[in-house]
Amino acid sequence: MQSPLPVRDGVNATRLRLPGEGPWDTAMDYMMHRWGHIDPQGIEDRFDAGEIVGEGGIRLDRSTPLQDHTFIWYYRTLPPETRIPVDISILHQDGHLLVVDKPHFLPTTPGGTYIQESALVRLRNQFGLPDLIPMHRLDRMTAGVLLFSTNPQTRGKYQVLFEKRQVQKEYECVSAAEPAPGHPAVEFPVVVRNRMTKSRSYLLAEVTAGEPNAETRIERLETFDGGAAAGAPGRAGGGRLARYRLEPHTGKTHQLRVHMASLGLGILNDAFYPDLLDKAPDDYARPLQLLARGIRFMDPISGQPVEYRSSLELSEASRAP
Repeated sequence: MQSPLPVRDGVNATRLRLPGEGPWDTAMDYMMHRWGHIDPQGIEDRFDAGEIVGEGGIRLDRSTPLQDHTFIWYYRTLPPETRIPVDISILHQDGHLLVVDKPHFLPTTPGGTYIQESALVRLRNQFGLPDLIPMHRLDRMTAGVLLFSTNPQTRGKYQVLFEKRQVQKEYECVSAAEPAPGHPAVEFPVVVRNRMTKSRSYLLAEVTAGEPNAETRIERLETFDGGAAAGAPGRAGGGRLARYRLEPHTGKTHQLRVHMASLGLGILNDAFYPDLLDKAPDDYARPLQLLARGIRFMDPISGQPVEYRSSLELSEASRAP
């Protein structure tokens, strides 16, 4: 459902579904029930200013009955955010796509404590493109190639490519050169195929019994001396590191991190897999060693094959002799 309110400061208006019935006479009564303990005066001021609207952009006031609208839209009050000290590099821009190198630590889209400090909001504001939307996502700790649609008239053609898995993605990671104790040796290249589900633990995914729904081809590209970094607590063990090419054939949440950990080759600096570490402030000197290296597909507008490659390098791999 399209919002009747335009994007403001790079951020979409928030949509709220009103209950069909309840002990609230008006839409404002319900909003007071939900958020009145936080900012009751702010809610009243928004209704008085006409900043809360229903279907078709109809302005609501303090007396609008609850049953008049199923959905309403409003702008959130954005808390101040500390700038994440990373920058986005532009790889390609045309009338349909904006392709960027997303750095580590920057989320793709707004969420939680990161609103203005997301790739989407930064780019909307930088280029004055309120209709910009991502074609896919990289999680906050993963860097690399990320595609955005700049043209609402053509974005459906690109969305179909992703939906039909007609986009080939290539990643790189750094991990131990040999599996951790208790895991068998691995003969590369190897294809990891299993069933992944979201676990009941916060943000985590896990391998479960059942029909496989996740597949990754993994190739070891080179090995090198990792020094002290290779033996850091909770990280890949051993003194040798390796750089791996990862080719996912599916797109499950944290798939690459889970598949590497399942081989006893947890990605260097991964705070989730194989072991969930205590939450700590971001350490910008120790990014997750996972990079979306490239993406290729047949462009639906030009009809020509295209490929976009990241110009970033994984910090541990760049230290290799």
